[in-house]
Amino acid sequence: MKKKILIALSYVLTIALTCLLTVLLTGNWQRIWPENKLTELETLLDQYYVDDLDKDTLYDAAASAMVDALPDRWSYYISAEEYAAYLENKNNAYVGIGITVQAGPDGLGMEVIKVAEGSGAYVAGVQPGDVVIGVDDQDLTGMDMDAISALIKGEAGTTVKLTVRRAGENVSMTVERKLIRTPVATATMLENNVGLVTIANFNTNCANESIAAVKQLLEQGATALIFDVRNNGGGYTDEMVRLLDYLLPEGPLFRTVDYSGKESVSNSNASCVDVPMAVLINGNSYSAAEFFAAALEEYEAAVVVGEKTSGKGFYQMTYQMKDGSAVAISSGRYFTPNGVSLEGVGLTPKEEYYVTVDDETAAAIFAGILPPMEDPQILVALAALGR
Repeated sequence: MKKKILIALSYVLTIALTCLLTVLLTGNWQRIWPENKLTELETLLDQYYVDDLDKDTLYDAAASAMVDALPDRWSYYISAEEYAAYLENKNNAYVGIGITVQAGPDGLGMEVIKVAEGSGAYVAGVQPGDVVIGVDDQDLTGMDMDAISALIKGEAGTTVKLTVRRAGENVSMTVERKLIRTPVATATMLENNVGLVTIANFNTNCANESIAAVKQLLEQGATALIFDVRNNGGGYTDEMVRLLDYLLPEGPLFRTVDYSGKESVSNSNASCVDVPMAVLINGNSYSAAEFFAAALEEYEAAVVVGEKTSGKGFYQMTYQMKDGSAVAISSGRYFTPNGVSLEGVGLTPKEEYYVTVDDETAAAIFAGILPPMEDPQILVALAALGR
């Protein structure tokens, strides 16, 4: 009886394999394994779309839309063309003319909001508030920001002619493209022996430059410190942890939980900087910047002054794909030393240290052109430090 069952099963298996081979050879395999929606759509477009298809553009748009559809707001797609600039930003070094811009008024050209000191634009005399309306005598009317940026980009040592609109007049200047190493941390001595450390981001060199700035100010006689992480978009948590380890006494500094549920805790040694401190934050303080401020506050090492932060509590891992593009995927969660998540909540200063500024003042702070003693948030920080 058992032998008959085995023989029957072998017949059934043989018939099934024969059928499977038949449908594969006849092209009917899709009836068994349906193609996915993206492949199906691509096939339809190939067959029926009236014009030529740019497959690279389609794939970029599809990849970007897939990542955008994730339920978190922090994952993002990076095209192959954008990936080099992404790495430059992470390394705090890039080839360019040294301007930060936004769309110009009424969509005309692009408005300069910040000029990097020592850059080609700085040497040529470009100023915040200038509106770039021409590049190499080409009118920028109707062009988007990406197209304008492409015209300005070029190799180090070459030049580009800019025409800017300033106070109702057109001004032309020739600007050299250079390798620009973006300063991460700057040190300024304020009145009453208060040192100000402005930290632009937590990318490459942040810890080294920030620690060097603190040491410089302490050697110059600083007896209190203010850390400015307003408009700081975050960066590498390792850089943040190194700086916190230098500043804070022994104990946990930062906690993460990855996609598998594994928890990691970064700790500080016993040495620390024992002076009164304050931290400046605003709505453009993201990720490592807000967790830096939160750690100092939880240790009661610093008062937090300014406005509520963005509330980013996920971290991303970046993976490059075969075509040169990449995707940054939210792969874990951040927590403060006390285990608090800031996701969607942010860090809010206490009421007596909550200080808002108007748009004009905020723009001057972003551009780095507001004198410290005219900065309302710095003045409150000084008062909090008893200065």
